[in-house]
Amino acid sequence: MKQMYLHRSSGGQEPLIKRGYDKKFKPTAAYRATLPDMMEVAYEGIQGAHVPIQQVGIHNFKLPLKYRTKAGKILTLETSVTGTVSLEAELKGINMSRIMRTFYEHKDEVTTGEWMGKILKAYLRKVETKDARLKIAFSYPMLRPSLRTNLEGYQFYSVAFEGVMTCDGRYRRFIHFDFVYSSACPCSAELTEHARAKRGAYGVPHSQRSKARVTLEEVEGKKIWIEDVHALCLKALQTETQVMVKREDEQAFAELNGTYLKFVEDAARLLYKEFDADKRIADFRIACSHLESLHSHDAVSVICKGVKGGFTADFMDFGSLLC
Repeated sequence: MKQMYLHRSSGGQEPLIKRGYDKKFKPTAAYRATLPDMMEVAYEGIQGAHVPIQQVGIHNFKLPLKYRTKAGKILTLETSVTGTVSLEAELKGINMSRIMRTFYEHKDEVTTGEWMGKILKAYLRKVETKDARLKIAFSYPMLRPSLRTNLEGYQFYSVAFEGVMTCDGRYRRFIHFDFVYSSACPCSAELTEHARAKRGAYGVPHSQRSKARVTLEEVEGKKIWIEDVHALCLKALQTETQVMVKREDEQAFAELNGTYLKFVEDAARLLYKEFDADKRIADFRIACSHLESLHSHDAVSVICKGVKGGFTADFMDFGSLLC
């Protein structure tokens, strides 16, 4: 219902203002043409320094997207989207809703590297920008068997696909993958065995839940699946944390940790060996964090492939590797 309010000021009566929501109102094209657009202001209307902005856009815009597994199954997963574009000095801002609308135009398609490239090209057209960046993050489920009883449980992996369209027309694709594993300390294991041998003392070597974050760039024209990235991590480190276990599985996990003892430096080099040998991977950076049970701090390491002009070992966000 519409209501009429009479406002008074020190200068006397003001015009009557209608306050109420008209559910029946439908804007026409002519009406829409009269709507103000704050993005279309004169150069003098830009606040602050008149300089370009390298990235401006949206973060954590969510929607369900479709992903194809290596086995050909289609999964629909909740996805968090970050989309940014560059902004020239003479422009006040971008129409951010265009980024979101672009996704809904392609929401029923399967998410691939080519799909992301199509989204980025649409950005360049609609937002009239020179370069654009897109990152989609999701939790990817994989059924993992126990070590001896063959029980199965879902392990969820933090995964992100990233695409960058540069102003010179180059398109680059990246995959980010988190792998959680157990790391048993070689030093602690040796000291425990020493105590048993020399003094008959019973001790427990310390181990801890650990995480490796792999960021890789695919070779142009090559395809590496999420399952392939997982397999490389598992081959390198062996001691992935378990989902479903019985007593014999727990015993097996203790034996597995005893077989594959590792410092954080070992973890980085083991992962390097596997990812460096895969010809589908052009470049990579790997950050590892062992959440020490002996210390009140974590042990960390970062390693990269060493490609000229590629990734550098400048990762410092170790707090995001908590698990």
